[in-house]
Amino acid sequence: MRVVRRHLLGLVGLCIVAGAVTAALGAPLWASHDPIAGDFAASLSPPGTPGHPFGTDQLGRDVYARVLYGARIALFIGFSTVVVTAVVGGLVGLVAGFFGGWLGAVLMRVADVQLSFPFVLLALTINAIVGLGLRNTIISLSAAGWVVYARVVRGEVLSVKQRDYVQAAAALGTGRSRILLRHVLPNVAPSIIVVGSLQFSQFIVAEAAISFLGFGVQPPTPAWGSMLSESRDFLYVAWWLAAFPGAALALTALGINLVGDWLRDVLDPKLRV
Repeated sequence: MRVVRRHLLGLVGLCIVAGAVTAALGAPLWASHDPIAGDFAASLSPPGTPGHPFGTDQLGRDVYARVLYGARIALFIGFSTVVVTAVVGGLVGLVAGFFGGWLGAVLMRVADVQLSFPFVLLALTINAIVGLGLRNTIISLSAAGWVVYARVVRGEVLSVKQRDYVQAAAALGTGRSRILLRHVLPNVAPSIIVVGSLQFSQFIVAEAAISFLGFGVQPPTPAWGSMLSESRDFLYVAWWLAAFPGAALALTALGINLVGDWLRDVLDPKLRV
């Protein structure tokens, strides 16, 4: 019970994330309608309509099914982007922090220049260059988000490589690559995990923003951002078109943030009391 009281918000976040993952993986089981198939005779049916618990949109598509399948898109993009940015940004941070020199200086100056641009604006620009679609959305978000990992990992590496056990391993003749992989990387891995958990929600919200503006996942594929965009013309007559995907997006982002805060408390020994 002491653990439950201490990490209550983390447990709440885990429950929310588990619900989102369950909804995404089980979408074909939970949804009784095709999220793309329309029925003009049932268009703009309110929530509670038999067979349509969340109502239908302007084309008669089931909102409940589209929200469930939208969770698949959001979580897939968020997870894929976190993996790509963690690998690329973590590798850049390791190289810049451990080896330093002119290579580290160049890498960090590139990161500084990129950090001067707003994240969503940079992702939109890259998406407009590489093209629309699911794959290109992941590419644009990854290209815009790797710098956070690089800066955090570099700072951690600069601290870790000055510690006694690293200096002792170097004095014993251990190779630099072995020191990097056996002594430095395991000690910066918790920071990478924490940053990834906190960036997860940012990538989901950014994907929704890009899709809302028409640069991300394209209709008729159900994505929360594009669903919000399509609902703008019907806010006064069909509030549920924006309410349910918006609530799913906000709740999922909240749950992931709570899990990220909990992981930070657990993995960072400086925050333990």
